[in-house]
Amino acid sequence: MFDRVQNMLQTMNRIFLIGYMGSGKTTVGQLLATKLGYSFIDMDTHIESKLFKSVSQIFAELGEQQFRLLEHQCLHEIAEFNNAVISTGGGVPCFFDNMKYMNEHGITIYLKLTAEELTERLEGFQANKRPLLAGKKGKELYQFIAEGLAKREPFYSQATYYVSGEIESMVSEVCEMVKSDNPSRKVL
Repeated sequence: MFDRVQNMLQTMNRIFLIGYMGSGKTTVGQLLATKLGYSFIDMDTHIESKLFKSVSQIFAELGEQQFRLLEHQCLHEIAEFNNAVISTGGGVPCFFDNMKYMNEHGITIYLKLTAEELTERLEGFQANKRPLLAGKKGKELYQFIAEGLAKREPFYSQATYYVSGEIESMVSEVCEMVKSDNPSRKVL
């Protein structure tokens, strides 16, 4: 029993933010880390700094399959950090055993937005920052997001907690949840 409690306390020191691209993982993560006094790690930035290339360049040069392997390796590396808020790439939970691994090594929080909300947020982003969105706009962008979200939902729904809404409200809800003593699944 003591080992289980000790393991739970250690995993509570790692917060993995998951969700579709544009859900606010990086912004929420930075604000959350500041409020909790934790380090902030963005997986994409971590990979970029190790390879000295942008995600778009890595994607173009190595392809999606190799990029997903890099994400998997990065996840195992950064999951050893304590007192950290980790912003994952949108596809991280959907490949290998990544979702299971994150749930075993920390708290997973799904930033859950609708396809409409995501389309609105992503419409303004430049394609070179989001390789999967290159050349997509309007209805085509919405359709791509809706289909992608539907495919990823079974993985995202395995998160320990779910939050939605505006950035500030998500940060506040996550702070309250992390500071509470109730580690059971709940929807915020």
